[in-house]
Amino acid sequence: MGTWPALARSQEAKNKIKAAKVLCVGAGGIGCELLKTLVLTGFVHIHVIDMDTIETSNLNRQFLFRKHHVGESKAKVAAEAVKRFRPNARIQADQGNVKEPQYDVDFFKSFDLVMNGLDNLEARRHVNRLCLAAETPLIESGTAGYLGQATVHIRGKTECFECRPKQAPKTYPVCTIRNTPDKPIHCIVWAKDLLFQRLFGRADAVTDLDEGAAPSDPTQGPAEGQSEAAPDGQSGAAPQAAEEQEAEDLSAFLQQAGEAPDAYAHRIFDRVYGHDIERVLRMEDLWQARKPPTALHLADPQLAAVAEQLSSSNSNRQAEGAGPISACKATGLTDQHKDWSLQENTQIFLTAIQLFLQHRSQDVGAAVFDKDDDLAVEFVTAAANLRSISYDIPTQSLFAAKGMAGNIIHAIATTNAIIAGFIVVEAIKVLTGAHEACKASFLMQRPVGNRFLIQPLEPNEPAMDCMVCGTAQLQLTLNTASMTLAQFINKVLKGSLSVHQPTIMCDGFVYEEGDDLDEEELAANAANLPKALQALPGGGLKHGSIVQVDDQAQHFKVSLVVSHQEDLDEEEFPEGFKLSGAVPEAQPDTKAPEGTAANLPVADDEDDCMIVEPKTSKKSDTSAGVFSSANGKRKRSADTSLGADTDKKLKLSKPNDDVIMLD
Repeated sequence: MGTWPALARSQEAKNKIKAAKVLCVGAGGIGCELLKTLVLTGFVHIHVIDMDTIETSNLNRQFLFRKHHVGESKAKVAAEAVKRFRPNARIQADQGNVKEPQYDVDFFKSFDLVMNGLDNLEARRHVNRLCLAAETPLIESGTAGYLGQATVHIRGKTECFECRPKQAPKTYPVCTIRNTPDKPIHCIVWAKDLLFQRLFGRADAVTDLDEGAAPSDPTQGPAEGQSEAAPDGQSGAAPQAAEEQEAEDLSAFLQQAGEAPDAYAHRIFDRVYGHDIERVLRMEDLWQARKPPTALHLADPQLAAVAEQLSSSNSNRQAEGAGPISACKATGLTDQHKDWSLQENTQIFLTAIQLFLQHRSQDVGAAVFDKDDDLAVEFVTAAANLRSISYDIPTQSLFAAKGMAGNIIHAIATTNAIIAGFIVVEAIKVLTGAHEACKASFLMQRPVGNRFLIQPLEPNEPAMDCMVCGTAQLQLTLNTASMTLAQFINKVLKGSLSVHQPTIMCDGFVYEEGDDLDEEELAANAANLPKALQALPGGGLKHGSIVQVDDQAQHFKVSLVVSHQEDLDEEEFPEGFKLSGAVPEAQPDTKAPEGTAANLPVADDEDDCMIVEPKTSKKSDTSAGVFSSANGKRKRSADTSLGADTDKKLKLSKPNDDVIMLD
């Protein structure tokens, strides 16, 4: 055979393309473009897997889908669409999770090549491990706005997907969101997951932000909505009890019988921006090193006119019988890119509540936030901005807030198409044996040297200390007296290492997951899950223990050397553990060009699997980020929850701490 690129035009290459069996994992933004490009290039034998269904928000860039496809399987609709381009294509489409047991090593061995268009880190790691075990080449890809990349991973020849540590989610205590926010995203999460839920969601629903217990960090004081303890438990005990009872009574956020919509909206405003802020201000220890917030009241001179105007116009809106379902339309504030003033945010906040009660009363008590719900987004934007104003945090426009609250990096169809082209080019190189020509290709927002938007780089060699394709031994530091087995499995093994079904062995202790366990084994597991690590049978997991972790489905093994430490800093290690050794803290790719998607945590193409704080004209410094979808995009799998983990946190993904998700 010839050399690249002449090789691509040879008849032998065409024959290999026609005969190749390829697997596409993901049929979203990249996946649609990839399927189209594959069949137009001559690929015939294609298997595509995607667990998602089509949403309205996908239609602006996933061009294989139409409005009447909403709610249908992405994989199946995409397969049918590309068959119209090449009727002789043999495409098998599965609506399923690639982590399901039927997609095992033997399944991956049946393909000549695997191409990923996934939207979460956990699934990417899983596919990487199975490709290594099956010795099947993998082409990874991702996009984030104008940035994108495609990388080739061949066992023994190039680094695997996990050779370079990805910037994993960072976590912050919930009390930061409730009491001491200092970023716009903190206020967005508070408005979306706490206030919106309390006003319009199920009355019995409890979120991480509703915890009644005092925070574990004593420097944070009680949570917002709780009172501080009276000195020595004596003076002020009665007022404290009354205040705690009031704070924990969530019925205070419900509309009372006979209460007019405008009166209810006014009461809620004064409660959350006046009463609750004043309670937090009484926690004096919080403000010794921080600027305290400012309470807002509708009786304040700068807001009194707004409240009076809305009250007088409310009767007209009610009399019309059918008002607008958009607070922005009702108030004339229709510029999505404008930063609203204090008065305008107040106007939107009050109007949105009234419109919910007047025209969407059937949703009150059952509403779920949806980024395509204009009224919900308008309410969350105004509510978050008012909290930002109170805490002297930069406010966000409706457009920016929607992106943050709706987990959006605004995907660009052209970027997806370019990256799909990269994937197919690299696929042809792999199939024709031109491995020396394979590149890690990066698409940049601005030309390199004012000439090129695309920068190809030589793939790195495998990392000898990689925990997946190398020989790794990790150092695990944690409090073995307080961390339970359930927390160890959820946080360390599944959360940090993306192990799917772990087998744990240490001295005389064995824990195993799988479908073939008998009742006795299941009962033993259930009994051990709530136990502290040092209290487990066989002497427990203690300082100096070496824990062997094995996942047979992933053909993955790792050794963990345990170090006991009681005083891990909660702010630095909020999950309660530290992994070191073969898993260094994630650093930007030193080889990839600056400003490329390789410098993002893990770029992807889905617009509802990340919460991003866009750049503003104000003093906040932000950048795009992406998070692993263990909790994202309504696709939480059964293996991500094990035991009662009450250590509620908010996960935040680098860079610049701009991505948050609830744990």
